[in-house]
Amino acid sequence: MSPAPDLTDDELHALDAHWRAANYLAVGQIYLMGNPLLTEPLRPEHVKPRLLGHWGTSPGLNLVHTHLNRIIKSRDLDALCVWGPGHGGPAVLANSWLEGSYSETYPDIGRDAAGMARLFRQFSFPGGVPSHVAPETPGSIHEGGELGYSLAHAYGAAFDNPGLLVACVIGDGEAETGPLAASWHSTTFLDPVHDGAVLPVLHLNGYKIANPTVLSRLPEPELAALLRGYGHEPIFVTGDEPLPVHRAMAAAMDTAVDRIAAIQRAARDGIATERVAWPMIVLRTPKGWTGPAEVDGLPVEGTWRAHQVPLAAVRDNPDHLRQLEEWLRSYRPEELFDADGRPRPQVLGCVPEGQRRLGATPHANGGLLLRRLPVPALERFAVPVDKPGATLHEPTRVLGHLLQKVMADTADRRDFRIVGPDETASNRLQAVFEASGKAWQAATAGTDEHLDRHGRVLEILSEHTCQGWLEGYLLTGRHGLFSCYEAFVHIVDSMVNQHIKWLRVTRRLPWRRPIASLNYLLTSHVWRQDHNGFSHQDPGFVDHVLNKSPEVVRVYLPPDTNTLLSVAEHVLHSRDYVNVVVAGKQPCFDWLDLDAARAHCARGAGMWDWAGTDDGTREPDVVLACAGDVPTQEVLAAAGLLRQHLPELSVRVVNVVDLARLLPKEEHPHGMPDAEYDALFTPDRPVIFAYHGYPWLLHRLAYRRAGHAHLHVRGYKEIGTTTTPFDMVVSNDLDRYRLVMDVIDRVPGLAVRAAAVRQEMEDTRTRHHAWICEHGTDLPEVADWCWTE
Repeated sequence: MSPAPDLTDDELHALDAHWRAANYLAVGQIYLMGNPLLTEPLRPEHVKPRLLGHWGTSPGLNLVHTHLNRIIKSRDLDALCVWGPGHGGPAVLANSWLEGSYSETYPDIGRDAAGMARLFRQFSFPGGVPSHVAPETPGSIHEGGELGYSLAHAYGAAFDNPGLLVACVIGDGEAETGPLAASWHSTTFLDPVHDGAVLPVLHLNGYKIANPTVLSRLPEPELAALLRGYGHEPIFVTGDEPLPVHRAMAAAMDTAVDRIAAIQRAARDGIATERVAWPMIVLRTPKGWTGPAEVDGLPVEGTWRAHQVPLAAVRDNPDHLRQLEEWLRSYRPEELFDADGRPRPQVLGCVPEGQRRLGATPHANGGLLLRRLPVPALERFAVPVDKPGATLHEPTRVLGHLLQKVMADTADRRDFRIVGPDETASNRLQAVFEASGKAWQAATAGTDEHLDRHGRVLEILSEHTCQGWLEGYLLTGRHGLFSCYEAFVHIVDSMVNQHIKWLRVTRRLPWRRPIASLNYLLTSHVWRQDHNGFSHQDPGFVDHVLNKSPEVVRVYLPPDTNTLLSVAEHVLHSRDYVNVVVAGKQPCFDWLDLDAARAHCARGAGMWDWAGTDDGTREPDVVLACAGDVPTQEVLAAAGLLRQHLPELSVRVVNVVDLARLLPKEEHPHGMPDAEYDALFTPDRPVIFAYHGYPWLLHRLAYRRAGHAHLHVRGYKEIGTTTTPFDMVVSNDLDRYRLVMDVIDRVPGLAVRAAAVRQEMEDTRTRHHAWICEHGTDLPEVADWCWTE
């Protein structure tokens, strides 16, 4: 492989012109609301009253964008870039405007002086666009407001995209986060045959908001050793003189792309089968490069003071105003833009055309590429239910067979992946390994199982990395499922926040096409973590998600196998949602056949007439409600006890699958109108609700309802340990005996005439405690219980 030729002087100066234009536009966005081309002396009224934005990272991002343009155009590459440094929006917006993709997306912001003025004014301005790389930014798949996720997103975009180069700029501040540090391990999972390539660009500008960065202070040999250990061969570009840096950066890009091509060619020709060291670029340039060197007697360029707005008092301080004008004119805008404000030909010489432009790639608008997922007919996987509660199945094990078929049917198109932190088999989804192994490029041992260089199941013990991979995969037009232990999905609380915000914004952007939903399967849940104990018992992710944008979030608690299949079919076909599905992996009673399950899931909440004694001719004496598999079993057991001991009592049993149904219609698209809610739960009868998670969530969801004063919720009260399965529900007062006692306590007039029944329930709970301490197992009448009509 011969080295790429050096840049000619004309090429060098064209690159520098593009970079200077991008820098000028970045500064203009931060400061100006008038006089965009400096056709007159700068005056205070030309400057925004509130100066917001981040200059420090922008010149480095502009340099990377300029050189990506060159390599994309010269090699005719299909490329995407993930911009990690948080608030680098001025740079990416500037480049999008220069290449024309911004004006194509937003025709009112043309590529001329008037459009430039609008571009400047809208930045970090009321009614405008955010200061970071956001959904509004053409070419973006990464919300830059929170640091740490860029590299995982880049790898997610590269998986199953064999023709795609994904560049990823990583700020040295971002590189200090835990999620980013774990993401370096993604090289172990990237298949050079079926996946694209990721080209990380670690930008060392030396500083965060107020402190130096760790990696920028490492000696170069130590940093190189660290990056080699992660599976990369670093190429260093260092300098503060623009033209030499341009030459070095162009050579680094050429070298990196040549190495990537050689790696992929060798793997795809079957010549190389071992793990390889992928190239990356380490770019060391000053923070706030080309900005003011000194302000008010203090150094700025190359220090932390360049992080945001170097000149903060431009409207009030004539010296600051003078410095700003000198700074802007230092880019020689008259050489870069014609009299009408259009970029001159030299500026655009390196810019690719059409969809090769970074702001126009369809990979950054994944809905354009999305295909319907081939979910097979549920009849092939549904379990037979001749009568409720007569048989048991492990719901997620059955779901695993459906997912295996989806995996098999997407083997050629490779647009479906399952991710999880080392838990696919633990969560009973191991049937998928019949269709695809686990992605793995490192060494293998004879005792390993299901490792596959070309596998599409991704397991790494970092929930952050799993989430980032899947988000990048979905945002570029594919489908997936995240399977996780319920208690530990909290690790990605902040990440799901950002994805939900992204989806909410994109719903308001007509040019953003819908993408496949982010689907969580939470299992190994709170009520069956009796063996692992208190540390593994936390059902609060549902609370966290339901606080978020109602048009985006959905939560489902299927009570048995067939309802899980029905919910899975729905969420796998859905678009632009975050779906949380909570389902057990332990043997669970089968309550509904497939037709009944589908109807029940479509309703989201409904009466189970066969379980109660409510004849429908009058309001019941009490409503027993449930949401979740274990609470459903306890409610049905309680209903059986009431039928046995208090047969004259009219009991209605209600099961809720879609938790948002409890909200008012005005608060959530799935919410019930008050009339429907009252018809189901009654406006004035006691409702004893057994809920999977924290009980106060249901009170919050239903607090506006007429019957809220009569709502009594039992759920997880943060009481847990290593114990028996039934003792977990007893410890949290969710058990069948406590539910019967609640009915007796809350139905008017029942406490006196049912005192003996209540005492029997209390005595059984006492006997339970003694039994488990002696035998280590649950009471026989609990362990052997099944539903009988």
